[in-house]
Amino acid sequence: MKTKLLPLIVIVVAFLIALIMSAFKPNSLELESPDREVAVTTEIINSSKVELQAVSQGTVEPRTSTTLVSEVSGAVLDVAAQFEVGGTFEKGDILIRLDAADYKVAKQRAEAQLKSAKAQLLTEQAKSVQAKKEWQMTGRPLEDAPVLALRTPFLAEAEARLIQAQAEVAQAELKIQRTIIRAPYAGMVATTHVDMGQYVTIGTKLGSIFAIDYAEIRLPMTDKQMSKLSLSEGSINNQSFAEAKVELKAVVNGSEVEWPAVLVRSEGTIEQSSRAQYLVATIDDPYNLKNQKNRQPLLMGTFVEATVSGKTINAVHALPRYALRANQRVAMVTAEKRLKMVAVDYIFDDRNYYYINSGLEGSVEVVTSGMGIMVDGMKVKPQSTDVWTEL
Repeated sequence: MKTKLLPLIVIVVAFLIALIMSAFKPNSLELESPDREVAVTTEIINSSKVELQAVSQGTVEPRTSTTLVSEVSGAVLDVAAQFEVGGTFEKGDILIRLDAADYKVAKQRAEAQLKSAKAQLLTEQAKSVQAKKEWQMTGRPLEDAPVLALRTPFLAEAEARLIQAQAEVAQAELKIQRTIIRAPYAGMVATTHVDMGQYVTIGTKLGSIFAIDYAEIRLPMTDKQMSKLSLSEGSINNQSFAEAKVELKAVVNGSEVEWPAVLVRSEGTIEQSSRAQYLVATIDDPYNLKNQKNRQPLLMGTFVEATVSGKTINAVHALPRYALRANQRVAMVTAEKRLKMVAVDYIFDDRNYYYINSGLEGSVEVVTSGMGIMVDGMKVKPQSTDVWTEL
């Protein structure tokens, strides 16, 4: 009997011990949860006036390029020293000289025919005067005289032969002039196809040249980029681009180089494939033939990045792109070092900034570093970018 009651007695005793321990256990310590500070990187942003910019890319191209073609036939007697790839020349410089002997002989023949035509005309004029006198001796009016009697057709034929002879002389002189190929403008030689002693015929390509007084860059612009430019409403004429400055950038021999340019016109069409319209910028003296100080030559064919100055907008905050949070909000630090999430709106943006025109006022301190959890009112410890980098 006692053996059967032993387990029950053990359970009862254990229960009583548990009750006693629960009644006399000490109270747990209640600790206040600390208000922990979160280290963040911040940046002070002030309301300011901002000049918008539109960035595009393009290739430097000559304003004019020409293929030189021979208009006459002949052997090449002389080639200018600058008529080589990369050679420069001024307007009117002689580039190639062809043999003009045959055309000089042709001119002499034409001049001989001209003298003969002049003599024939004088003879016919004298005969015409004599015919009029003879007709007047008949006593009849001159108006009644037949045209053959007055030798009118023969006189007209002589006058026509004189005009033809004069034209032959002019054509001979023109062909002699065409044996000398002159530069139509100041430029540079792109290719050459002839040399001394070579015989060329009419239509033979002699080479190609391009102008270097200024160069052009075609810049594709989207609607968004066009909206940043300060252009007259509904106007694409040259005057609307008068104040649009352009800064060109390219890498030359491993270093980034800049050149000033100007926006001059719009091509006035929209490309079907890209739905972009093209603006044209120009740069004077791209090869720096005027020897301007601290300026590198800009070679044709160089791919450049163009930054075009645009509208100026007032009272906006230039917010770094990485500082804009989800749902278009900004993490702002209050005077009490507390986090405040603010909804904002921007009027423009580029590759570096959002230009906030609604939601921020005056000078504000915004969080630029990443944060796992952002809750309104949480305490933060702002640190400068330099300090944060060291950490």
